[in-house]
Amino acid sequence: MKQKYINKYRPYPAVVMPQRSWPDKRIEKAPTWCSVDLRDGNQALIQPMNLEKKLEMFRLITGMGFKEIEVGFPSASEVEYEFTRVLIEQNLIPEDVVIQVLTQAREHLIHKTFESIKGAREVIVHLYNSTSVLQRRTVFRMNRREIVELAVKGAQLLKEEEKKYPETRFRYEYSPESFTGTELEFALEVCERVMEVLQPTKENRLIINLPATVELATPNIYADQIEWFCRNMTDRESAIISLHTHNDRGCAVAATELALMAGGERVEGTLFGNGERTGNVDIVTLALNMFTQGVDPELDLSDINKLIDVYERICRLPVHPRHPYAGELVYTAFSGSHQDAINKGMQAYQDGDSGRWAVPYLPIDPSDVGRTYESIIRINSQSGKGGVAYVMDKDFGFKLPKSMHPEFGNVIQRVTDKEGRELQRREIFKTFEQEYLKIDTPYKLKGFHVAKRHISAEIPESRAEIEATLSIDGRDVEIFAKGNGPLDAFCTALKENITGDFRLTSYHEHALEGGSSANAAAYIEIRYPDGLKAWGIGVDTDIIVASIKAVLSSLNRHSNLKPRK
Repeated sequence: MKQKYINKYRPYPAVVMPQRSWPDKRIEKAPTWCSVDLRDGNQALIQPMNLEKKLEMFRLITGMGFKEIEVGFPSASEVEYEFTRVLIEQNLIPEDVVIQVLTQAREHLIHKTFESIKGAREVIVHLYNSTSVLQRRTVFRMNRREIVELAVKGAQLLKEEEKKYPETRFRYEYSPESFTGTELEFALEVCERVMEVLQPTKENRLIINLPATVELATPNIYADQIEWFCRNMTDRESAIISLHTHNDRGCAVAATELALMAGGERVEGTLFGNGERTGNVDIVTLALNMFTQGVDPELDLSDINKLIDVYERICRLPVHPRHPYAGELVYTAFSGSHQDAINKGMQAYQDGDSGRWAVPYLPIDPSDVGRTYESIIRINSQSGKGGVAYVMDKDFGFKLPKSMHPEFGNVIQRVTDKEGRELQRREIFKTFEQEYLKIDTPYKLKGFHVAKRHISAEIPESRAEIEATLSIDGRDVEIFAKGNGPLDAFCTALKENITGDFRLTSYHEHALEGGSSANAAAYIEIRYPDGLKAWGIGVDTDIIVASIKAVLSSLNRHSNLKPRK
């Protein structure tokens, strides 16, 4: 950046607070969550929600387990007002959920806000006015005394309006908007003056919401501000310290986590971080961060795909493919080394009995949030042999021998290099079929029969005689031979009559499906006189026939495809 641009900015001042305690703390329980999707999130949309969409979002977040929900700014628009009335009049608010409404500290707005919540069982009325140095100077042109008077007058109006609605239990919240841009001692002064008016108690505490309305500094400074505020409050036990961070520096989650360690007890935020500018703190990420540390987030995030579907449809905003925990690609590895580590880690987890999740590159078990294992490993030109083998095993049941992984990995690599894109799983299997199972030239099995087989106590090794018919370049050839077993006899017949010498170097087999009539897969690696090696694969209900097919698969690949060493 040019120096003249850099000179426009200055560092945010640090909080002088020796012996700060928050760095030694841990988050050990979930905060009180307050969703502001219907207010902060809604006002940030290109096309705000209509009544039907608001109701759907309300059902979604109550279903997740939110107990406090800011449903809107009823004095700001008719849709907000109408939505609040519908929730109350149609008895749509669950017994254990409290709605919250926002109002500026202005008399006519406060009056309309109370009208909107008439008949509610319980409501949090959220009062705010801006206190920051910048807004006092450039927006409101008010001094400190005038700002305090505005906040106090607003609090007094709340108490006056409350008397008109005896059927409702009122709780209150006060926000010094742009708290992080306000002198700490002044923010404390304003809040304590509001507390003097509202008279909170230990049993009915006032929510003091300390917002990073604009994120101005590193997360540790916000934590320092919260700890300083908590330390210096006159009546700390009568207040709930609430956090409301924005993401202008990309640090809203980190700032909230540190601020919880510093004394915050409540968090206001949105699903997937929707909100003005770069958004509010993302409650999904924040809650699942806690989950990875063994802390119950007290929100149901077990079907994250449903949350994404509803959010994207209502908000008309996409969830980024790399969004923590939720993005399409976050449980996916394309890198070969990552794929190999995940594959081994998944196997170790399945084989273990501790129940503790520990898989490389996956801080959370995808199934815990309703995602499947199908998308963990995906194949493109960056993928490795382990990832391809994982897909063949998990999706199609072929457990490729370890020493075969490089060969088939190279086959897929050539395809991805040619296509220049990710391969779908069916494309991988189709390549596998064409490369190993459907290759039948120059050699094709037309018939195979074990003529005799000798197994007795007198003869330590079994003996077998086989008869087989092959089609070689369209010409049928019959072969006969003896050997230690059917496979050895068949290979002997080939060497003596058709192919010349070769040597089997590896053999593996396994059932593809359960049951007595299941198919079996045989994998055979052959070394040829020219120094080349090639794997072949055969599938049949008879394991002997599968082995014969595997030999022919290798011979055909060696003849036609010239496999690499």
